[in-house]
Amino acid sequence: GFDKANGFALDVSDVAGAPAAQIALVAGEVDMIVSDWLWVARERAAGRDLVFIPYSRAVGALIVAADSPAKTLADLKGQKIGVAGSPIDKSWLILRAYAQKVEGFDISGTTEQIFGAPPLVYKAALDGEVQCALNFWNFGARMQAAGMRPLMTVDKAAEALGLDPQTPLVGYVVRGELLKANPGLGGAIAAASHAAKTKLASDPAAWARIRPMMKAANDAEFEALKAGFLAGSPKAGAVDEKAAARMLALMTELGGA
Repeated sequence: GFDKANGFALDVSDVAGAPAAQIALVAGEVDMIVSDWLWVARERAAGRDLVFIPYSRAVGALIVAADSPAKTLADLKGQKIGVAGSPIDKSWLILRAYAQKVEGFDISGTTEQIFGAPPLVYKAALDGEVQCALNFWNFGARMQAAGMRPLMTVDKAAEALGLDPQTPLVGYVVRGELLKANPGLGGAIAAASHAAKTKLASDPAAWARIRPMMKAANDAEFEALKAGFLAGSPKAGAVDEKAAARMLALMTELGGA
């Protein structure tokens, strides 16, 4: 595999969800997780030695039913919004900022938010229990494959706020002590990740091999997941630190860091 080709061995452990993964990393039970950049920024500010290696810039979207009359975020006033994660989820904070600075209203105060795990938000949206849903990109892809439509994507909202949508928001988070003890490991992880993405971008057979793991209900869902993953591949090279700082400042302003 790409791990051994780059001089390390990856042993994957399943956990209940993002919070469980974060706890396992902080407790030293695992060496690396995939998490969002905002969580890493908060942990580093608290003194934890964590290193962020870009993995994806794929972000979610606010999804509504195909026949929803909503055309702007303001049309959602008085409605229920399902939000994957917590009130300080990066995508929710960006949409809050967009509503406030671009459309001129407080979406948090004028709608009812139902926060929950991505699968629950996905089901609530399909069942009509919420009028719209802000979910992780992979669940958003499944919702669109089921006939729903995006009202506003998080990257478009970020761009309207003057932020760089190319900034990777999800990455491999590695304990700093591990990287200090193994010089070159960080670069090896990044190289393996890049090689895997290059393979998936150029070899349809690679997707056929991993399709069972994706649990796509049908061809439309499979193609939506494939397109979403490829679109989220970050540019090679270092993260634009100035762009990342602008995004962190916005998150801090809204109480997210």
